[in-house]
Amino acid sequence: MVENIGEVVAYVQMMMPQMMEGLKVTLQVFALTLILSVPLGIVVALCRLSKIKLLNRMMEIYILVMRGTPLLLQIIFIFFGLPIVGISIDRMPSAILAFTLNYGAYFAEIFRAGISSIDEGQYEGAEVLGLSKVDTFFRIIMPQAIKRVLPPVTNEIITLVKDTALVYAVGFDDLLKIGKTATNRDATLMPLVLVAVIYLLLILVLSKVLAHIEKKFDYYR
Repeated sequence: MVENIGEVVAYVQMMMPQMMEGLKVTLQVFALTLILSVPLGIVVALCRLSKIKLLNRMMEIYILVMRGTPLLLQIIFIFFGLPIVGISIDRMPSAILAFTLNYGAYFAEIFRAGISSIDEGQYEGAEVLGLSKVDTFFRIIMPQAIKRVLPPVTNEIITLVKDTALVYAVGFDDLLKIGKTATNRDATLMPLVLVAVIYLLLILVLSKVLAHIEKKFDYYR
């Protein structure tokens, strides 16, 4: 058992290399999911706003399924369920696919709401200026939509950091799994406290970065 400050410091020093290995997995899942799910969310949002009813309906069902079922269930289904029908995917691709599809659905609804909130006069003004639909979207509409959706997107990104712990379901030695294993092995809560501190620091840094990005878009008010 860990009983005094000296033992705590020594124990933390002993655990840090293992924690850093787990943190690498956590950051890898986080980064890949964010890189893939945000563009997916934008594409799905545009499909939801499309006048093509079939495309709109398909995206609506996709969002319903992804948001209406637990992320853990989706991870388990992709990694353990698909092999039953002959589709086998390795651990990391399975986890990234599940996370991307899930968060892509949430980002899609956020971006859809942001794009829909832009006044029709913006489109009309761009048309008067002779801008194409592509230029209108990327130069006029999207910058304003991003400004409006940054707060909810920030919340989803923070949630994603914590959700990465779900990769334990497919056997990854992520931050939380290493902490739980050490707690069971050493009969002390210190590893879980250390995991909590690392998560808090990670979220603190991420929150500061995202807050800085929000300030960059203040001129779109």
